[in-house]
Amino acid sequence: MGMVLWLTGLSGAGKSTLAERIAPRLKRAGHRVEILDGDAVREHLSRGLGFTREDRRANVLRIAFVAQLLARNGVTVLVAAISPFRDARDEVRQMLMPHFVEIHVATPLEECIRRDPKGLYARAILGELTDFTGVSQSYEPPISPEVRLDTSLMSVDNGASAILSKMDELGYL
Repeated sequence: MGMVLWLTGLSGAGKSTLAERIAPRLKRAGHRVEILDGDAVREHLSRGLGFTREDRRANVLRIAFVAQLLARNGVTVLVAAISPFRDARDEVRQMLMPHFVEIHVATPLEECIRRDPKGLYARAILGELTDFTGVSQSYEPPISPEVRLDTSLMSVDNGASAILSKMDELGYL
């Protein structure tokens, strides 16, 4: 059985960057690894969904379904998706337990706005994007994630090492 590392946080928090940094380390340790990036999933699996609460929940559950299929076939899955609503993430946790590790990439909104790699915050602040997490839609942080990281206070390598240390502590490495 594989496992699912679910990285949740605001746009620009560093979820995908961390996943991309962790994947080769896991491969070198002998794991079969797949990354399910929120943007790629939206493009290929959830095209047509919007950003309402209901559509975001549907997107998260689609990602969880694919992650579950991969994990039950021995793959370590790195999910990098905003997944802003706690109830949807809790449902995913129940679906994937005991092979689920929630990682809150808790980078402050101000830092995510400063980074704004895709220019989305600027557009949301101008009102050009509706239902944008952190601006016009809330983000509900996890209450008890297995790992909480603030990428404004640490390097990508240190964040990746913290996640791998937790995996080791849980017996997955």
